[in-house]
Amino acid sequence: MTHPEQHTAIQAALESLVEEGFDGMATAMQILFNEAMKIERSQFLRAEPHERTSEREGYANGFKPKSVKSRIGRLDLRIPQVRDTETPFYPRSLERGLRSERALKLAIAEMYVQGVSTRKVKEIAEQLCGTEINSTEVSRAAKLLDEELSAWRERELGAIKYLILDARYEKVRYAGSVVDCAVLIAMGVRADDGKRMILGTSVSLSEAEVHWRAFLERLQDRGMHGVKLVVSDDHKGLKAALKARLTGVPWQRCQCHLQRNAQGYVARKDQRASVAESIRAIFNQPKRKDADELLRRTVDSYRKSAPRLAEWMETNIPEGLTVLDANLGLSAAACRRLRTTNALERVNKEIKRRTRVATLFPNEESILRLVSALLMEISEEWETGRVYITNEDGD
Repeated sequence: MTHPEQHTAIQAALESLVEEGFDGMATAMQILFNEAMKIERSQFLRAEPHERTSEREGYANGFKPKSVKSRIGRLDLRIPQVRDTETPFYPRSLERGLRSERALKLAIAEMYVQGVSTRKVKEIAEQLCGTEINSTEVSRAAKLLDEELSAWRERELGAIKYLILDARYEKVRYAGSVVDCAVLIAMGVRADDGKRMILGTSVSLSEAEVHWRAFLERLQDRGMHGVKLVVSDDHKGLKAALKARLTGVPWQRCQCHLQRNAQGYVARKDQRASVAESIRAIFNQPKRKDADELLRRTVDSYRKSAPRLAEWMETNIPEGLTVLDANLGLSAAACRRLRTTNALERVNKEIKRRTRVATLFPNEESILRLVSALLMEISEEWETGRVYITNEDGD
């Protein structure tokens, strides 16, 4: 039920938008943020303001003013305080937002040091942060942020049933040149509760085997164990690293990537749609034996009209059918979630949305900082959200 106070706050935010349009966004966000933090405090205390209840854990203790520079302008917030509680309280909504803002500002500020033009830095700052940044602010924030992000990247892991791996590239200045650095990302589905989480990330000069192997080794050193299936795209360096670090673990090749790869073997444009449909039909079979039989018939149908395609399908398509193996015991719902790397593709799109304005990072540390901050937020949402794959789906 909406309380009168909450209704008033929402009404005030709407009025600000109606009267001022886009110019009222900062005021509206300020009102909503303040109200959201009050609600979060009530949930933390397990009691509404002035409510008498045996479940109450501590008391509200006023507010502390805080001015926050955001991408839509300055927000004058009132941070709810508490007393007589066993654990400290700080609004998660505010902390998550501030973490990304700090990371963005730090990445931009580092460009000053590396000699990027002032005009370009100001342009990026206006689009991403809504404010200019000076080196003094950077120095104070960098230490605290990096300690937090480093602790998250090094946190202890546990039993991970399913492992999804992917990489994206960002332009970074290295040894006087501009190079494409690989951002390696690992997502896992926990064995105990079926929830997904970001296990870790690393920035490397390429996706070579040595980098993937070091990345996987670090995940294992942090306690990752019990992996039953690995999902990824086809990459020689990654496949070699998996054989070395996760010997014997079944590997599922991303079906979306296979569909795109197949088009490179279709000589005639008028065949592309039918080829894609044929492959999709194979992937949608409920059992491995049915998929294998349909694959055999499909390959035979293309041997004369498209021999290169037939040969490619016969060799590569089976790598996308691992989720159908009976010994994995996956339900149809689990197969749909694990047959592609789409979950990480969406994460990569979010990273791209936040990095595309910068276009060039001054060093590997700056991109690692920004990506870590974003992934930390995403992982926290996943871990406190809904179950991704139930035990029944994966047994």
